[in-house]
Amino acid sequence: MSTSTPGAPEAGAAVQDSTEDLSAGLGTVPVNDLPPDSMKLGFVGWSRWMWRQLTSMRTALLLLFLLAVASIPGSVLPQRPVDPARVTQYLSDNPGVGGVFDRLGFFDVFTAPWYVAIYLLLVISLAGCIVPRTRLHWKAMRAQPPRAPSRLKRLPEYESWEVSSDGAGQQTLDDTAALLRKRRWRVRTQEFDGTSGWVSAEKGYLRETGNLLFHISLLGLLLGVAIGGMFGWRGQALVIEGESFSDTITQYDTFSAGNLVDSADLPPFSFTLNDFRSGFQAGGEQEGAARLFEADVTYRSQPGAEPEEKTVEVNDPLVVDGAKAYLVGHGYAPVIQVKNAQGQVIYDAPTVFLPIDGNFTSNGVVKMPDNDPQLALQGIFAPTAALDDQRGPHSTFPAADDPAVFFSAWKGNLGLDDGIPQSVYKLDTSELEQIGIKGLRPGESWTLPDGSGTVSFTGIKQYAVFDVAYDPGKLFALVASILAILGLMLSLFIPRRRVWVKVSAAADGTSSSTVEVAGLSRTDEAGLKPAVADLATDVRAIAPPATTPTPGDPTDPDGKAH
Repeated sequence: MSTSTPGAPEAGAAVQDSTEDLSAGLGTVPVNDLPPDSMKLGFVGWSRWMWRQLTSMRTALLLLFLLAVASIPGSVLPQRPVDPARVTQYLSDNPGVGGVFDRLGFFDVFTAPWYVAIYLLLVISLAGCIVPRTRLHWKAMRAQPPRAPSRLKRLPEYESWEVSSDGAGQQTLDDTAALLRKRRWRVRTQEFDGTSGWVSAEKGYLRETGNLLFHISLLGLLLGVAIGGMFGWRGQALVIEGESFSDTITQYDTFSAGNLVDSADLPPFSFTLNDFRSGFQAGGEQEGAARLFEADVTYRSQPGAEPEEKTVEVNDPLVVDGAKAYLVGHGYAPVIQVKNAQGQVIYDAPTVFLPIDGNFTSNGVVKMPDNDPQLALQGIFAPTAALDDQRGPHSTFPAADDPAVFFSAWKGNLGLDDGIPQSVYKLDTSELEQIGIKGLRPGESWTLPDGSGTVSFTGIKQYAVFDVAYDPGKLFALVASILAILGLMLSLFIPRRRVWVKVSAAADGTSSSTVEVAGLSRTDEAGLKPAVADLATDVRAIAPPATTPTPGDPTDPDGKAH
């Protein structure tokens, strides 16, 4: 809508004031471009200009995009705080590009200086955007609706008609104002002075409130994530039935913590896995789907405390001192006993086998470096065993209905004497000699060739994988996320509108008057036209037209000024 139409400077200025006031109420903060005499700004001027650029919404969106891009390496590449072994292996396999990535901090992205810098700049930018917008919105919330423009027919939606009632101008304005107040519009009136009077009304302030709530919540979400990142920690522990776990860093298989976490201050709780139960659907389209997944534990909140019982299930973790232990996985641990050539037991323990498919076909390794010669067993455990030429040994169902372990025995140098750490789940056979292959069912034994000893499969236990986490910013981030969604809904679905109803006496001194109804929206929304039409219908009921209503300017049959 142009405000420079020839012949109507007053109306154009009024509409421009109205639009600018509405934009201010919605929190539009202009971004100043670099002035032509920028070389004369000085330190204060340059600082002010840089602050305005940093706190513009354009910069905030750019920083948000950069933060998302900067997080990609943390999702694609192994991270040193989570899995240092994988990082070491990656550097060994890719010495060239791996070295570059390491120098750039790609293996510890979320504590890298460049990532922290983007994060802090985003927080500062959002805060700088929110503060002035909140101040402007607060002023708009307390301000009265603007005066009616002198020429309402220049507004996007407009209707008018003639009324013949004499002396009813003020009554029309009063009834219209009461109607709008009843519909929760903010109303301002100018009394009818014999010549003209008007009612100005505005609603939809919650639109900008929602917009601000969304951005404040986004800032709160960033702060919540930062608090969790600095003071939170997380680890995973694998616990076999009948064994115990203590919340110390040495008990975790993997552990990551924020920069401000002291591992000595972890909550001193412990628990014993008494029993783990799993069940699977037999038959049907979902055969093998998990139907039971729970663990019975006995825990103590601190050493010497009274033991308590708890059944840990999906979405029902063990909670102690703010730390939560979630049940996230399970598997089988066949009990294996190995005797040497002299009949002495050199290994007797449940051994963790890691599943490799949905039917829990699992791989495991047993290493005996103290034997002479050193011995090792590679095994495939199948809870419901099957054997064919194409797939070899495998499981056809997750439950231990017909278990078996298929061993491959090796002897030689395990490589442990070199001081290089090895995974307990992998076996380097480069310096080993295979001495036999055998499948065993529970209770069966295998005498190794060349008198190296005996292997026995004595039973089966299950193990559970617990994800133990402490995140002090989690609740804060959750509340911020809910408020952000609420704010976004308010800003999307609540329209911001202004309407005016004006009564003007006839210029020729007759008893007739003109009633005008017009509306203006912050955006060109489709709902403005029916809203103005409904208001015009209600005002016609208050001030009926003297003749057949003629919408708009009598010279304009479609009711719009051109």
